[in-house]
Amino acid sequence: MAVEVRAVYEGQLRCRLTHGPSGQEFVSDAPVDNQGLGEAFSPTDLVAAALGSCILTTMGIVAERHHIDVTGATATVLKEMVTQPFRRIGRLTVTIRFSRTYPDDQRQLLERTAMTCPVHRSLHPDVEAPVQFVYPS
Repeated sequence: MAVEVRAVYEGQLRCRLTHGPSGQEFVSDAPVDNQGLGEAFSPTDLVAAALGSCILTTMGIVAERHHIDVTGATATVLKEMVTQPFRRIGRLTVTIRFSRTYPDDQRQLLERTAMTCPVHRSLHPDVEAPVQFVYPS
């Protein structure tokens, strides 16, 4: 199934993006370190956001199928840019924090599932994307 996302350049390094199916809109902005105002998600920030939300969503799908409650789980993604040989995302460090503990079999299922998220699988091999899982003590 194809989904259309429309981007309109509004000037001053800002774009308005529209999600075709829902009509929801948001703005992206160039980051301060690349001539922008940094007043909204940059395009590369959106990649980091997509990775974190994709991992949580993919785990949520499998968790529901197996009657595992992952409500309250969070994803934090630290995006690091590199400039050589050209400007690009160099590393997306992901930390998944769970609000509860799980038996080993459920933990393994959740962690294995996280690594199958479509965004993670779509990243170029040059982009490092380690994922750490943190459970309450």
